[in-house]
Parts: sequence; structure tokens; C-alpha cells
Amino acid sequence: MTAQTILFLALGAAAGGFINGLAGTGTALFALGFYLLVLDPLTAVAIVATMSALTGLQGLWVVRQAIFANIPRLLRFLVPGVIGVPLGVMLLASIDARTLRLAISGMLIFYGVYFGFRAALPAFERRTPVWDGLIGFVGGVGGGAASVSGAIPAMWLSLRPWPKGEVRAVLQPYNFVLLGMTAGLLAWNGAFDAQALTALAVTVPAGLAVAQVGIFTFRRLSDTGFRRLLILLCLAMGIGILVQELL
Repeated sequence: MTAQTILFLALGAAAGGFINGLAGTGTALFALGFYLLVLDPLTAVAIVATMSALTGLQGLWVVRQAIFANIPRLLRFLVPGVIGVPLGVMLLASIDARTLRLAISGMLIFYGVYFGFRAALPAFERRTPVWDGLIGFVGGVGGGAASVSGAIPAMWLSLRPWPKGEVRAVLQPYNFVLLGMTAGLLAWNGAFDAQALTALAVTVPAGLAVAQVGIFTFRRLSDTGFRRLLILLCLAMGIGILVQELL
């Protein structure tokens, strides 16, 4: 492995680890661009999924109390999401993943622009168990079909005026489980060859270390500041997906 390869892997791990520690989502958006410069697409996706799941363990520990206090809420998102992942993989044979990613990109950009620069954030307070389950399912399908599992849930959760720990107590374990499933499926299909294992030896320690910086920043954000961060992250994800698909 060349010094240039190690540099790009480390930069991707640092970018992805920071945003995972900060927001609990968005790892692929910030890391994948670096990885694709030095790895083939399958290996790059496998590395991102694995690194995101492993760095996400630290974020799970940070919000563990909020997770255990709101397990029924989490399961409303998580169980349908788990069901949606294999369905999304099956749909790959009959849909155009690029078109789906462009459609999701447009939604994210519109949402981020509309809400991200308003003085008052939206506040959708009433309980919506059916909608929560539907959002979780759609996120799972999007993850299986187009590797964008966190996009729709992030949009939905940023509408809720919950404390930041409660928002993250849904988003972090949701992404952890779905990305863990993705990494497992890729491992089953032989994605982790010698090159991938070497890349993991570089990316995982770097990602874990820099994620602590993101967690440090998260702890100092207000509840409103975290919600605004999620909305602006949706905008960044939308632009990132659009650029990836048009290049």
C-alpha cells in the first residue's frame, strides 16, 4: 500500500469519523469520496459501512440512557428498517438506483434549503407511530437499493423538537444496525479481501480517534443547534449525492 493510498484512507476516516461522532450519520458522504480515489467501489463501500458501524459504537455509548429510555420509539424505526434493507437489495434488479439517488438528492436539497436558513425551526410534536415505521422502512429500502439509509430518517427526525440525545438515540442505533447488515452482506459476498483488510487497519483506528472530536463537539451543542445541524447535513448529503451521480 502506497503512502498516497494511506493518506487518502486516513483523510476519509477522519472526515467520516468526525461527522459520525458529531451527528451519528453522514459517514459515507464525507468518507466515500476519499476512498473511491484509491479503492474499487465495492471495497470502498464495504470499508465505509464497516467503519461507520464501528465508530458508531462510541456514539451509542454517549446516548445509551436515551436509548434505553425510549426503546419502543427506536423499534418503530428500526424493525421496519431491517425489513426494508433486503427488499431494497431485491429491488436493485428492477429499478434504476441512480434515478432513485437523484430523487432522494433533490428531496434533501429542497428540504435543507427550505428549513436550514429559517429563523424558526419546524416543530412537529404529536406522536406518529405509523409514520415513524414508514420512515424507518423507506430508509431501509433506500439503504439496500441506493446506500442512503440515513437520509430520509435524518430529515424526519430533524422535524421533531426532541432533546438532541433523544434524536440521536434513534438515528445512531438505526444507522449502526443497518450499516452492520450492509457490511455483513458484503462480507458474505466476498468484499473483504486482503486489500480491504489492510484498508480497515488504517481507517478504523483513525475513524475511532477522530470520532471522539465529533462527540466532544456534539456534547456542546444545544438541542436547537443539533437540529439545525441535522437539517444542514441533509442539505450537504443532497449536494454530495448529486455531485457523485453527475460526475
